[in-house]
Amino acid sequence: VFIPPHGAVQKRKLSFYYSSEVTMDFLDIIHTRRSIRKFTPDPVSGEDLEKILRAGMVSPTATNSQSWRFIVVDEREALDEITRIHPYAKPAADAPLAIVVCGDTNAGHAPEFWPQDAAAATQTMMLAARALELGSLWCGIHPHTEREEAFIKLLNIPGNIRPFALLIIGHPLQPFTREDRFDGAKVHHNRW
Repeated sequence: VFIPPHGAVQKRKLSFYYSSEVTMDFLDIIHTRRSIRKFTPDPVSGEDLEKILRAGMVSPTATNSQSWRFIVVDEREALDEITRIHPYAKPAADAPLAIVVCGDTNAGHAPEFWPQDAAAATQTMMLAARALELGSLWCGIHPHTEREEAFIKLLNIPGNIRPFALLIIGHPLQPFTREDRFDGAKVHHNRW
């Protein structure tokens, strides 16, 4: 590990996009994030939505391709239709919005990694939602071809864009609980 000599690195105050508003410890955010399936009808503010999208857009991507694309769905008709085309998206019927996380299959130098890029963005947005006291639910779309085709048709998604996941977001009607899922038997050191 390289440690620069004392004084070699200029110290500066770090400021984050919404650091003054996040009062929870980051590990608490991670350990209390739950899949929320019950939402109030209250809208998510435009400010909170932007914070969630900004969080998704700082997620890591292969070769910095930034291959993720996002479709914000907040029209009631579209949310209701989503409940009909995705078997696990019934909570969208009560939620004020959803984000369809997609990947651009033509982006960057490693386009085959778009699913990993989209997964990282999805997880980061879920953690951002939790930090804002919002609930979220990840409903998989890719690699189920019939689900992908249904979302492509419903949302008029162009050919080089693939829908990856549906992220339902809203004010939770369920508590955020802490669970300890650590299982040392699933951890191996140096070799299997």
